[in-house]
Amino acid sequence: MPFPRKRSALQFTEQEQRKLESIRKSRSDEKRRTVRAAILLDSRSGRSDEAIARRHRVSRGTVLHCIQKCLQYGLDAALGELPRPGKPRQLPDDAIAWVMNCACQKPKELGYSYELWTYRLLTAHVRQRCVAAGHPALQKLSRSKLHKILRQGELRPHKIRYYVERRDPDFEPKMANVLHVYKEVEIVNEYRRGQAGRELGMVTISFDEKPGIQALAVTTPDRPPVVGQHPSHLRDYEYERLGTVSLLAGLDLHSGRIIETVSNTHNSADFIGFLKKLDDAYAEHQKIRLVLDNHSAHISKETRSYLNTVPQRFVFVFTPTHGSWLNLIENQFSKMTRTMLREIRVGSKEELIARIHQYYEEINADPVQFRWKYKMDETIIV
Repeated sequence: MPFPRKRSALQFTEQEQRKLESIRKSRSDEKRRTVRAAILLDSRSGRSDEAIARRHRVSRGTVLHCIQKCLQYGLDAALGELPRPGKPRQLPDDAIAWVMNCACQKPKELGYSYELWTYRLLTAHVRQRCVAAGHPALQKLSRSKLHKILRQGELRPHKIRYYVERRDPDFEPKMANVLHVYKEVEIVNEYRRGQAGRELGMVTISFDEKPGIQALAVTTPDRPPVVGQHPSHLRDYEYERLGTVSLLAGLDLHSGRIIETVSNTHNSADFIGFLKKLDDAYAEHQKIRLVLDNHSAHISKETRSYLNTVPQRFVFVFTPTHGSWLNLIENQFSKMTRTMLREIRVGSKEELIARIHQYYEEINADPVQFRWKYKMDETIIV
C-alpha cells in the first residue's frame, strides 16, 4: 500500500521546468544532477515516490531527500549538495597563524643551515617547537596538512622570486629622457621616409656590452639526425671550456645596422676602441648620440680623456640605474642568445669571434629598424 503524501506538491516556473528538462536530457552533466532533475520532474507529474525510486534505481529515501531539499531550500539546493558538518576542526586559528608566521621567516634565522624552507624541514620544525609555543595540536602535523595551510595563506616559502629594486632616485626623469630620444628618432625616421638619402645631423646609437660569451668545444663530434632513428642532433654531455669573449655592439636606430667589436676583455680600452670605430664609421660633421648604461668604463678617467680629444662628437644618454632594459640593443642581444648563440660549439675562441662577426654581417645584409613601444604613450615626456 503506497504511503500517503503529507507534503506540499512541487511547483516550478516555466523557466525552472525548461532547466530541469535540459539537465535531464544532458549527456555531459553530472549523473547525480540528471537523476535529481528526473526525480523532481517525475514527482511534479504525480508519480509516487516508490515508482520514482524503482524507475531510477535509487532508494525511496534518496527520492524523499531530493524532494524535501527542493521544498525547503529551492531548486538549486536540490540539484546540488548541502554543506555537511564534517569532522570537527583540530587546529585552532592561533595554531594556523603560528605555522604561517614560521613559514614567513627564513630557516637560517631560526638556527638552520637552509636558506629556504622545504616541506620536510618546516614540518619537523613545527612538530618540535609547537608544544613550547603553546600549540600542542600541531604535534602530528602532516605534510599534506602543512601544504593545505600554506596554500590557504597563499604562501610559498620554498620558492624565491627575484625583482629589481629602483635605487635611482631620478629613475622617472631619466626614463622619460630615454623615451624622449626614442620618440625623436621615430619622428625623424618617419620624416626621412619621404626624403630617402638625406643625411642626418645626429645619429642615435643604442649601445651595450655582452660580456662572458663562452667558447665551448665538443669532446666528440655531433651526430646529425637520422630518419627513423633519432629526430635531433646528438651531442655528448661533456664539453671543453676555451675561455670567454666580450661583445660590444651599437645599434643604429635609423638604419637598423649594427657595429660591433669583440675582445677578450671588458674595460675602458675596449670601450674607447669601439668609440673610435664609430668615429670612423660616420661623417665628421655628424654628432653621435649613444644610449648606454652606467658601466664604469663609460665614465672612467680614460674614457673622459679620449672624449676631450674629440669635442662635440659624442653625446651620452644614460639609462637609469638598474634600468638597462630601457636600452633597445638588449632586444637584439636577446634574439642573438636565443638563436645564434643557443647550443653553439666552436673549435677555438677565434672561431667564436669569427662567427659573431659573420652573424652581424648577415644581420646588416637585411637590417631591421627597432622601435620602442612599451609605455611610450603612457609616460609623460617633457
